[in-house]
Amino acid sequence: MIYKYRFVAVMVIFLWSGFTYGQQDVAGHVLDSNGLALEGATIIARKQNQFVLSDKEGKFVMKSLDGFPLKLEVSYVGFQPQSFLLDAPSLDLKIILEEDNMLGEVIVTSRRRQEEIQAVPIPVSVVSGALLEETQAFNVNRLKELVPTIQLYSSNPRNTTLNIRGLGSTFGLTNDGIDPGVGFYVDGVYYARPAVTALDFIDVDQIEVLRGPLGTLFGKNTTSGAFNITTRRPRFQLDATIESSFGNFGFVQTRGSVTGPLSQKLAARLSFSGTKRDGLLYNVTTQKHTNDLNNLGLRGQLLYVPSEKVEVLVAGDFTRQRPDGYAQVIAGVVETRRASFRQFNQIISDLNYSLPSTNPFDRIIDHDTPWRSGNDLGGVSVNVDADIWGGTLTSTSAWRYWNWDPSNDRDFTGLEALSLSQAPSRHDQWSQEIRYAGDISNNLTGVVGVYALWQDLRSTPYHTEESGIHQWRFIQSNQSPLWGTPGLLEGYGIRTTNSLLSFSGAVFGQLDWKINDKFNLLPGLRWNYDEKQVYFNRQTYGGLQTDDPELLALQRAVYNDQEFEAVVDESNFSGQITLAYRPSQRINTFATFSTSFKPVGINLGGLPREDGRNMLELARIEPEYVIHYEVGVKTNPSSRSTLNLVFHNSDITNFQALVQTPDLSVNRGYLANAEQVRVRGAELDWTYRNNKNFNTFGSIALTDAKYIKFTNAPVPLEEVGGESFKDISGGRLPGVSKWAGSFGVEWSTDAKLSGIEGKFFVGSELFFRSEFSSSPSPSQYLNIDGYALLNARTGFRAPNGFSFFLWSRNLTDTDYFELLLPGAGNAGHYAGVLGDPRTFGITMKFVLEGNHKN
Repeated sequence: MIYKYRFVAVMVIFLWSGFTYGQQDVAGHVLDSNGLALEGATIIARKQNQFVLSDKEGKFVMKSLDGFPLKLEVSYVGFQPQSFLLDAPSLDLKIILEEDNMLGEVIVTSRRRQEEIQAVPIPVSVVSGALLEETQAFNVNRLKELVPTIQLYSSNPRNTTLNIRGLGSTFGLTNDGIDPGVGFYVDGVYYARPAVTALDFIDVDQIEVLRGPLGTLFGKNTTSGAFNITTRRPRFQLDATIESSFGNFGFVQTRGSVTGPLSQKLAARLSFSGTKRDGLLYNVTTQKHTNDLNNLGLRGQLLYVPSEKVEVLVAGDFTRQRPDGYAQVIAGVVETRRASFRQFNQIISDLNYSLPSTNPFDRIIDHDTPWRSGNDLGGVSVNVDADIWGGTLTSTSAWRYWNWDPSNDRDFTGLEALSLSQAPSRHDQWSQEIRYAGDISNNLTGVVGVYALWQDLRSTPYHTEESGIHQWRFIQSNQSPLWGTPGLLEGYGIRTTNSLLSFSGAVFGQLDWKINDKFNLLPGLRWNYDEKQVYFNRQTYGGLQTDDPELLALQRAVYNDQEFEAVVDESNFSGQITLAYRPSQRINTFATFSTSFKPVGINLGGLPREDGRNMLELARIEPEYVIHYEVGVKTNPSSRSTLNLVFHNSDITNFQALVQTPDLSVNRGYLANAEQVRVRGAELDWTYRNNKNFNTFGSIALTDAKYIKFTNAPVPLEEVGGESFKDISGGRLPGVSKWAGSFGVEWSTDAKLSGIEGKFFVGSELFFRSEFSSSPSPSQYLNIDGYALLNARTGFRAPNGFSFFLWSRNLTDTDYFELLLPGAGNAGHYAGVLGDPRTFGITMKFVLEGNHKN
């Protein structure tokens, strides 16, 4: 668990306050117990449009106040905050703050209202925006090193698996016909596409990672957890931040934001992020480095406060990524059960080809198909919060889009086997949520809402798979000399036009009934409806033009025409009940039972064929049904520490799995249901702050994830050529380490640099995980060894003015794989997604915080 300073809690309270204007002033000084001035102390006028910082002499001035008696709140990092009523204007206040060595509160919105994290009966990990910035954890893939219950596997932004506790999305290449099980929310807006995980975070305040089913709290159903990301909001104070980082491999990143008032009731914020880095792989064919970074993101917000009880936040964002990237290296070769002439090493020998390197960590490739990964995401949202009936009524309306323009080399070699592999797509989503959270009576609070999501995903204009001059040798299934017919498969391919229209609607709610001072009962219920319509039309083209039936049969064995339409729908009820027992302020225990459904799916990558027939019965994928148990205890052993322990168990019926197939016509495999899956484990996390200059945190996760029953599973790579399917009941789920953990420590001391007061600090984070399977069906070969990553940072941090720090990621330069995946057609070779080598650099940051202007 990552602690967050009390300052953020006060900021949140301020931003949700109402604002009025008057004609009276308040001024004074903020001092410590020794009478020394505190520069940068925060002074907030409750229910006013005023927020100022003290200057070098500790002085502050707040003008044009109204509504006396007035509540002032004063805070400074490392000191106990104060709040008091001011009966009348005063120009000579003296405010003394006492040092505070206690652990700062962490405020979360997991239950759609602001609460202290230890009071919430849900396992939650929180990472502050400041820690993200200082550790260079600027996207989800890097965030997972701070939260070990997260699993992220990506061969490109489209083909991304995001899981919590091993559950969420199918492992391997993406099939768009199923929904993710992990909700991804930014300022209350659901992001439907997994490509969002590739984006750079822009001006993030904090990230909450919630574990377990959450369908009674969130609009979109979340069967395994959610990311609840909060960005920094506009302020009625002129502030500006600019930050630049420079590192090895040509790394350059610049981020910044500016915020301030446009009028007495309107404030704005503009934020941006740009990242560039040279490629980490060298392509000997093009004589260029590839897998670079080339990202640009913008986010703008307008905050309108027409009255004390209403806030309107309009936000728009745009992210553009243009890397020459996401290439994979050949990681190894497996001998399959196919005939000897169909083994990878024999194939490349017959073609007089050799790999540029047999050591994947040489980071050398020879791919002949250009890599392109154009990834554009953006949207607009309108959020309205109104204080009413003792709570908050919230309306969140949003439109988002995703454009995907790729080119891949799916044979992973310099041979022209698959010469083209492209799936350009366009996705639009519209969502509407109306939710009320607040007090119903003295002992009863709750959340109730309705939610609707419309999605339109389609090819633009079509997806393409095309064979090259060497494809015949990879796909050759017998010794017939006809396979070597010149031009038989060269340029022969498929163009697929597809579309998916879907609707998801829900009514959800959860109550919190305070039975007495120690017991709370929290029941919740959800009704969900999902409908999906798919159109799929695949047409062959190119290749040798012939009327010879034997040659045509060989071509159709590689690619064939296919067209189908399908409509699926499903409605279901799910719910949860939690009993929380808090015997003291330092101990909070809870036990939860819940049920949940992952929506019905539909195959959108092509269907397998049987005796020349499209297997339309495989178009529908049954919804997952989840039964979940969880018990936990959250404790504060002292005022400076937290220690939390959770045990969890999930049983999933009709687990939605991806079946990898040697059939190239079934692009990206097809979906199927595993009969029964179980995930269970324990999670321990803690924070400790010895004094205001030292703190540490840690988290350890033990996870046991198994197929209890999967009798018709795909065979692993080494068994291709034998039976078509395999009973893998009892085998482990892919992508899940039995053990994973992260630890962090930071020491700091008060210091002054060029007249700027701040702190020098030294910090380090360690992430480790044990070995795990990288194959949907357990394999002897596609397993990734455990590894540990050490990151470190040191520098000078100031709340206002200039800061800098040096940083290094993977300090020990550990070689490791993030993902292994078989080549198209399962010829025996497999590729790897490599983790980054050691990187290091310097970050410089300048913060300018001005006083409020009327």
